[in-house]
Amino acid sequence: MKKIIFLTILLLSVICHSQTDTRMYDIIDNISTKRIQKDITRLANFGTRHTLSDTISNSRGIGAARRWIKSEFDKISQVCNNCLDVFYQKNWVKKNNQRIVYDVMIVNVVAIQKGTKYPNRYIIMSGDIDSRVSNSNDYTSDSPGANDNASGMAGTIEAARVLSNYSFENSIIYVGLSGEEQGLFGGKGLAAYAKENDWEIIGIMNNDMIGNIKGVDGVIDNRSFRIFSEPTPITETEKQRKSRRFYGGEVDGISRQLARFVYKTTKTYMPEMNPKMIYRLDRFGRGGHHRPFNDLGFAGIRIMEMHENYTQQHQDIRKENNIEYGDKLKFVNFEYARKLTAVNAINLASIAWAPQAPKNVKIGGIVEPAVKFSWDKVKGAKGYKIYWRDTTSPTWDHFKYVENISEFTLDGIVVDNYFFGIAAIGENGHESMVSFPTGIIKK
Repeated sequence: MKKIIFLTILLLSVICHSQTDTRMYDIIDNISTKRIQKDITRLANFGTRHTLSDTISNSRGIGAARRWIKSEFDKISQVCNNCLDVFYQKNWVKKNNQRIVYDVMIVNVVAIQKGTKYPNRYIIMSGDIDSRVSNSNDYTSDSPGANDNASGMAGTIEAARVLSNYSFENSIIYVGLSGEEQGLFGGKGLAAYAKENDWEIIGIMNNDMIGNIKGVDGVIDNRSFRIFSEPTPITETEKQRKSRRFYGGEVDGISRQLARFVYKTTKTYMPEMNPKMIYRLDRFGRGGHHRPFNDLGFAGIRIMEMHENYTQQHQDIRKENNIEYGDKLKFVNFEYARKLTAVNAINLASIAWAPQAPKNVKIGGIVEPAVKFSWDKVKGAKGYKIYWRDTTSPTWDHFKYVENISEFTLDGIVVDNYFFGIAAIGENGHESMVSFPTGIIKK
């Protein structure tokens, strides 16, 4: 009888604390394929958006493109009663004789939707403004950049349109970053700006190419997408590195937790999608605009299509051996771009509605059949989930829910055989990213 009662309570606990938020389905439904197609088309029709291209013309070049992006953010803000703070964030970059052949102002377009409770805590969605052809320094030839990266930029604008209809406890930043193809200069500038202004960055979701479904390998797939994340922060100290060697956590840095969060949220609300966590900072030997944030110790991931087509990125527009080269509108699948935009939107919302991740998480249980935890209580949290997984599992597979405490002992579990983490649960049911233990509870 006691066993039945225990199992019933456990089942009710799982049900009660795995509830979905119906607003998330509304967010998914309100992402518009037509608007995304219209915006990608508009961006591609600027001819080129190369970082060093024309800034005076109103119809061609990166200057026209960034002014149009700002005007779209301004329109969104007008509709939501000035809920967005829209501005240019600029950095002067000098000629370096590589990909910056003359001094240039790198201009990012930023739109901030301030949180109602924690305005200095930010989750970011980014797309890239610039485009390029085969020669990275060719700033005059046509470079429509329809998929790379008008798709990510259009998705960021569309997410702002939809999420601006809601209010959130934490702040959301929608941003178009410049200078990506010339050396990630826009990301470097905004990450440094965040540091200088003491922004608390929860993480950045960098969207770079979210519109292609046919890979150069011939595979066609409109459901799968990749989430790139680095394993541990590059900014960790030597003490932290040595501790990790003995206690684990080689794949449990803050960026990897953000990747797992996106995976879990997507499988919950968009089960038709197939997120793939890629255990790399980025593609092999390549880079993206989340990296400058990682370099400064912020969580950051790259969200992108599963199957790339290299004939349609960084290519002069041409036809050779019956192969059509160039990043043209005709190669973009707008419905797929809508799906990945929705993935971003629900994760932005879920994080922005969630409490802060627990801090000062400690773990103990050496040579014991139980695992001990302690953590600092989180403001606004009604409870916590103690997660664990097999050491070879990529995802958090098991949890125990507890309320209004800051320490707990998980009996019957051997600490050696699993990895553990703790998430805070808000009154609305949304949960923070998982915090991996960084301290040890001594006997």
